[in-house]
Formats: sequence, structure tokens, C-alpha cells
Amino acid sequence: MYKSHFGLTESPFGITPDTSFFFLCPSSQEALNTLLIAARNGEGFIKITGEVGTGKTLLCRKFMSTLDSNFVTAYIPNPFLEPRTLLMALADELEIHLDKDVDQHNLLKSINHRLLILAREGKRVLVCLDEAQAIPLESLEALRLLTNLETEKRKLLQIVLFGQPELNRNLQNDAIRQLAQRITFHYRLEPLTKDDLDFYISHRLSVAGYQGSRLFTRGAVRQLNVCSGGIPRLVNILAHKAMMAAYGEGRREVTARHVKAAAKDTIAAKGSWRWWWLLLPLGTLLAGSGVVWAYLQ
Repeated sequence: MYKSHFGLTESPFGITPDTSFFFLCPSSQEALNTLLIAARNGEGFIKITGEVGTGKTLLCRKFMSTLDSNFVTAYIPNPFLEPRTLLMALADELEIHLDKDVDQHNLLKSINHRLLILAREGKRVLVCLDEAQAIPLESLEALRLLTNLETEKRKLLQIVLFGQPELNRNLQNDAIRQLAQRITFHYRLEPLTKDDLDFYISHRLSVAGYQGSRLFTRGAVRQLNVCSGGIPRLVNILAHKAMMAAYGEGRREVTARHVKAAAKDTIAAKGSWRWWWLLLPLGTLLAGSGVVWAYLQ
């Protein structure tokens, strides 16, 4: 609704993982570098973790789009699958044609055969599993067994796990300790810092076609930092709603007041926003106590 009002060609704060909006802050740059180095070294398992909304899926897609033609990639967005179904999903991603009633032995044989063909063609096969904290333990073990497939030179399959911090707890299970030992590269995505957030807002607006002066005031950026905790997905939601509020008033500048209004309307942000207000009476009480104490002295 507000695109023409602010001179935009597209919406700047969508929550779908569009790689054209990928923002290289220090954390995402280090994560991407880690992935690229690990992929080129041919490691069996790579792990990226981060809280909900920190941009793991966007990083995954950016990573896959950055790889050159020497890589064949498979993407499994929902790995909450029992072992056989997960292997079937992998076979589908690798364009392996299977009989409808294929048994486990022939399923594994077909995957192995396809991997060998790709290896002879000089291709590296890399599988990215999003939401990896949801993978059942027995399916994780099936993946580990797949990474046993190798030539004399290198592994036939590399696996990248993108998941929430719960993934780390899952990997501590004794039943899959062998898999945990094979994760040689890992990185944890962190929320945006206050300075990163300012550049993040400007970057997304620029990609969306904005060419004017500062749209979000410094006060608005500070308020976004407080209400979002630096979580990119939450920043996007709040920034979008704040722009709608400014547009509704016919204003061409987003202020802290608009961000506060957006936070009131956003369940995920209400906790931090209300907590900030709850601290005010406590701060006043403490300040008053200090005055009384000084007087009594």
C-alpha cells in the first residue's frame, strides 16, 4: 500500500527469504565464509545454528546460489521425516528415478550409484537440510551412514545442517555421537547489533528502490533495536508495520512513535516492549530511594 508513497519499487521488509535482500553484516559474512570454505574442503558435515528469525533459511539459499557449477545441491526444507522418507526426498532432489515400491536396499544402491556418476563427472554433491532440529535421531543416523560413501579421494556427499539451538542438544545424544564427531565446521548466527541494524534498514530500502534521505529516524532505529532484539525477521515485521503507520498519517518519515505502535500490535515484540515500560516504575522507585538515602545521610 505504501510503495508509491515512499517511492519504492517493491516491499522492503517482506519475511520471505529473498536472496536479493541478503545483508552481509559481520555475522552473516563469517557464516557464509565458513560454509564456502567447508564446502570446498569436502567436509562431511557442516552445522549452522541460530535463534528463530536470525536468517538461517536466507543464508542457506544465498549459500547455494553462491556455489559454482561444480556443485550439485539438494535442498530439504522440512526434514521431520523417518529415515526411508528422508532418503526418498534426497533421491528426488538428485533426480533419481525409483520404482514406486522400491525397497531399502535398492534405494540406497540407487543413491550410491547416482553419487558415483556425479563424482566421475567432477561434481560435488551437497545436501542442505533446513530446520534440522526437527530431524528424528534415527534419520540423523541414516544421514551419517550416507556420508560413509566415498572414493579414495573424497566423500561423495556433504551435508549442511541449518537449525535452531535445540539441534546442539539433539547432537549430544549418545546414540548419534559418531555424527557429532564428524561436524568439523560450525557457526552460530547472532542477532544484529544496533549499528548493523541501521545499515540493515538502509540496505533493504535501497534494494527496494528507495532513493530519498533517511526514512527511519535514529530514534526509530533505536526503538526497533529495543523491540526486536536485533532479530532480522522481527525487524522486518516491525519496520513494515511502522511504515504502514507513517503512511496512514501521510508522513514520509518513520519515527520511534510509529515503531512503538507497531510493537504494540506484534505479539513477539510485546514482551520486550512491555518489559521496558515495567522497568520505569522500578527505576523511579530506585531513584527516589537514592534521594531519601542521601537526605538521611
